[in-house]
Amino acid sequence: MIKPTSTRGKRLEPPASRYRVQVLDRTIAVLQAVADSETDLPAADIARQLRLHKSTVHRLLVVLESYRLIKKGPEGAYGLGTRLIELGECAIARLKLSEYAESHLRNLADETGEGAHVTILNGTELLSIAHVEGRWALHSLTRTGQRTEIHSTAAGKAVLAFMSRDACDDLLARLMLRRNTRRTIVKASAMKTEFVRIRGLGYAVDDEEFEEGLRCVSAPIFDHRGNVVASLSMAAPVFRLRKERVPQVARLVVAAAQGLSHDLGYRRENEIKRRRVKV
Repeated sequence: MIKPTSTRGKRLEPPASRYRVQVLDRTIAVLQAVADSETDLPAADIARQLRLHKSTVHRLLVVLESYRLIKKGPEGAYGLGTRLIELGECAIARLKLSEYAESHLRNLADETGEGAHVTILNGTELLSIAHVEGRWALHSLTRTGQRTEIHSTAAGKAVLAFMSRDACDDLLARLMLRRNTRRTIVKASAMKTEFVRIRGLGYAVDDEEFEEGLRCVSAPIFDHRGNVVASLSMAAPVFRLRKERVPQVARLVVAAAQGLSHDLGYRRENEIKRRRVKV
């Protein structure tokens, strides 16, 4: 079995598992070999170092290059690709997001008395990465590590509405628009109309769409490049979060999301010409 070495010469020992897949082990070994080298590596050198056939290494390199995980230089040698930078930025942003979120969530919970949470997209679901409890316990509040639907939640709609059109259309096409309540939006055309409204307001509302008797307000979180990376939400029973109170609560939710976005390096003044939050 191939055991790639790190830049410090230590073996990267993968955990023992009956689910080991040889082609993945080899692919990662190729990527690690390129990463360990101080200069770009020719395919022949990679094959020699890993004791693999040249044709095997060539096939793996083609796949890695197609995903921009490595790049082929003008002299035919391989170096790390720009996709790794993007993935690294995503990982760092999520770590910072979880780290910075608690104070903003706590302030929101103190101001509203309700629980709040931050969620990110994870495939075709939402993943909660941080939450705080309010003064009143709420069984439906999304807990850290919990996954939930995108289309029927304010948190999901807040992210979808502020994604690029192509990315939004692609994700929307892969979602199962399941009806949870009589208020759930289950048509893509109606969902896109909802996105227009959300972008105009600057926040999304789940008005008993995910669960009867539950209302939720959510606002998008942006990174330093102005890309939406998550959403910050507050949920409450409809008898505590009445419709006439939604605009007031939305101001607080948007302010918390903007504060967290600022912590991630987002500067709203750079975006204000193309997007105005109306609360």
